[in-house]
Amino acid sequence: MDGVAQLTSALTGRYEIDREIGSGGMATVYLARDDRHDRRVALKVLNQELGAVLGVERFLAEIRVTANLQHPNLLPLFDSGEAGGFLFYVMPYIEGESLRARLVREKQLPINEAIRLTIAIASAIDYAHRHGVIMKDNRWLPISASPSPSPRPEETGSRNPD
Repeated sequence: MDGVAQLTSALTGRYEIDREIGSGGMATVYLARDDRHDRRVALKVLNQELGAVLGVERFLAEIRVTANLQHPNLLPLFDSGEAGGFLFYVMPYIEGESLRARLVREKQLPINEAIRLTIAIASAIDYAHRHGVIMKDNRWLPISASPSPSPRPEETGSRNPD
């Protein structure tokens, strides 16, 4: 059984995977259906090799910290856990074009929009830092450029050890 089939089996009754919507060195993100709440969600699954090194308890501890962040520009955490050896967390699925895709397409944003986005993103990162969370890789935050009033950095962070 391949990895997606194993994941699908492990999440039966909780989440139904539709398709992969992104991947990177640390995780793969799937569009999924939350069976309990009948809604579309983004299901982020930690790379199994990284999960083995990181460990279930540390991952879940970091997620608990992240789950307590309440800011209009940070996506809320719906769920997290371990299923069949897969570490995962679940956040809202945001329709629309990413900021990265929009910048590739348009090359440059209007100055007023660039300022608005910068202020909103900086506010979210500042809030997270003041609550002991370090945003891991701000260069590649999957920020939505949809017409909603607030861009939302979607990356979880890790608790500052100091």
